[in-house]
Amino acid sequence: MRLLLAAALAAMTLPAAAQTIAIREIGSFHVGGRIATIEGLPTREITFTAGAPPFRINPNGDFQVEQMYVQYVKLAEPRARVPLLMWHGGGLTGVTWETTPDGRPGWQMFFLRQGHDVYVGDAMERGRSGWARFPEIFAGEPVFRTLGEGWGLFRIGPADGWNTEPAQRRAFADSKFPLAAWNQFGKQSVPRWVTTDAQIQRAYDALVQQACPCVIMMHSQGGNFAFTAALNAPDKVRAIIAIEPSGAPDPARAEATRVKGIPHLVVWGDYIEGNPFWARLRTNVERWQGAIREAGGVADTLDLPARGIRGNSHMLMMDTNSDQVAALVQEWMAAKGLMR
Repeated sequence: MRLLLAAALAAMTLPAAAQTIAIREIGSFHVGGRIATIEGLPTREITFTAGAPPFRINPNGDFQVEQMYVQYVKLAEPRARVPLLMWHGGGLTGVTWETTPDGRPGWQMFFLRQGHDVYVGDAMERGRSGWARFPEIFAGEPVFRTLGEGWGLFRIGPADGWNTEPAQRRAFADSKFPLAAWNQFGKQSVPRWVTTDAQIQRAYDALVQQACPCVIMMHSQGGNFAFTAALNAPDKVRAIIAIEPSGAPDPARAEATRVKGIPHLVVWGDYIEGNPFWARLRTNVERWQGAIREAGGVADTLDLPARGIRGNSHMLMMDTNSDQVAALVQEWMAAKGLMR
């Protein structure tokens, strides 16, 4: 007993990053999807590996498509009342939450240490969720993001500040993104479609039915999907944490009263003022927050610059002060009664 007490006291004095956590289970699953049939395409001959005999492949038949991949980590003794689901943004995967580009523990580990069971998914058509044929199943072609587009869009620096040579790149003076790791971050980028929102939403809705009740934490493009998932299953979602969401429901078309019992938190970084693209997105999100509040619900905002925290990019969970931001989010969750 004395040894156990001494160990517990010692653990309490360790910084969070040095504390161990007891894991009950690590696993994964695919959820959602359907069977699609393709007909009428020509067969062709291919070679699977060098030196192998030719193989005639028939692209017609039945295919499993539109599912999404989810990995979960469950604690031996979770302190959160429900699991935390982490949904990424456009052109990215669940890697967003795992490890920062410069090698620090990501928010997946941060919130595990805070006592949450964590589910990290790859949205339908991203990462381990897999593609489907296009245009036969996915309409249109995938979109690929350049390194320079991301530099400006994610507010690392001015849009014209990109340069292939790292020494020539211009970042915002107080940027908290780990600039030397920008190329490493670029390796996380994956193709995306702009025609698959309905399929992505169906897969996320299926995940909510399987894994919830839960708290949903989402980023960027994940915004509309999480807000809509709460509208579709308000009995399953205990809170929404929106990290710079790039979209939100239109109050004229969506019933905010359906989610008035679900507390919402929206987190914004820096450099939005004077940026027409992000200012417009924020206005749309604030309109939805206002509708929730008018319906009698909670829709809080964590504006980091207004709190005196300057320099955060769109990739808040990767910035050098990511743990500071995560701690504020954790504080909000505790205040909303989401912890035991």
